[in-house]
Amino acid sequence: MELNSRGIQAEAQVPISVQYKGADLGIGFRADLIVEGCLLLELKSTEALNDVHLATVITYLKLLRLKRGFLLNFNEKLLKDGMKRVSI
Repeated sequence: MELNSRGIQAEAQVPISVQYKGADLGIGFRADLIVEGCLLLELKSTEALNDVHLATVITYLKLLRLKRGFLLNFNEKLLKDGMKRVSI
């Protein structure tokens, strides 16, 4: 809501459909936030980010055909310590 109130188009819980060998498998995932149709924000609150979190963001970027994303961990004393930029 805050982004939209500032004139920034953002969608929350965006469904991501999955296809395998031409067959539609339906909604396989949900992206936390997509900003302006070009930036993925994946939000976490965990002890530490790990390779599984990074792999999830890369998978979402590929399925959504996006190039940039951020993995954000809110369980850090300083938010800047919980940010990871992902580009494919």
